[in-house]
Amino acid sequence: MRESAFVKANISKWEKFESLIKATEQKDPDELADLFIQLTDDLAYARTNYPKADVTTYLNNLSTKVHLYIYRNKKEQRNRFANFWKLELPEIFWNHRKEFGYSLLIFLLSSVIGAFSASQDQNFVRLILGDEYVNMTLRNIELGEPLGVYAKMDQFPMFLYITFNNIRVSFIAFAAGILSSVFTGFLLFRNGVMLGSFQYFFFQKGLLLTSLLTIWLHGTIEIISIVMAGGAGIILGNSWVFPGTYSRLESLKKGALIGAKVVLGLVPLFITAGFIESYVTRLFDMPNFLKALIILLSLAFMVWYIILYPRKLFKNEVHTTT
Repeated sequence: MRESAFVKANISKWEKFESLIKATEQKDPDELADLFIQLTDDLAYARTNYPKADVTTYLNNLSTKVHLYIYRNKKEQRNRFANFWKLELPEIFWNHRKEFGYSLLIFLLSSVIGAFSASQDQNFVRLILGDEYVNMTLRNIELGEPLGVYAKMDQFPMFLYITFNNIRVSFIAFAAGILSSVFTGFLLFRNGVMLGSFQYFFFQKGLLLTSLLTIWLHGTIEIISIVMAGGAGIILGNSWVFPGTYSRLESLKKGALIGAKVVLGLVPLFITAGFIESYVTRLFDMPNFLKALIILLSLAFMVWYIILYPRKLFKNEVHTTT
């Protein structure tokens, strides 16, 4: 086709496109998409048959304008933010339930090891928790405030400190996976041993129930979230150790992205746990039934969000790695 004939056959369509992007009223997205496809087809034809002609330059400029217009005015999906926690994060929990399960298993076993070691060696708790903390707790027990450490700071500074520290710990547990899952596993093991020996210490003092009803007010969400961060680290570590059909670098990129999403998704949970620890845990006179209710509701939510809800959504679907 001669250039003049090509221009004559399509000029009305191109002018319509120009008028559309200049108009101020709302555009029909389907019409824009259809015209843009036609425009790119025309540009490809012109580049092939009239590479140095004015029409090719014109179509190239028009395509650039349209492309910029579409992407400049393209709105983010309105529910994108909500869908991250509603769909994307639960899908990761489901697709990588084995890694999160390994993280939980390591943490539980190390907690048992910590409690058992404390029962066999009276100096073990001091070795793990430090003399300063143990001596402070012993003084608090003598004063009738065994868990007075939770009222040591003002609420808001404590909230900021606790929340930041928990997020930092979760990020370290995830980032350790870059060295391999073994390093994340070690961090989980260390934290589990600390928790087990800590709880046994209060058991020895006849204060196990008191410690459980106080510590787990915030600890239910906090500890489970740390375990999930450990799962993110295992995902990262396994991604490059066991790349499967991907190249090692490509698998590492995918694992890093998935793990980062998990750590990001845990931030609201750490904020919630930090708030409870700073403002609620210190209410030592709160009735035990109310403490137990908060703990059970927290546990129910975490089990539902991490296990039951993802299972309901994705059990019967076949998914690739998110």
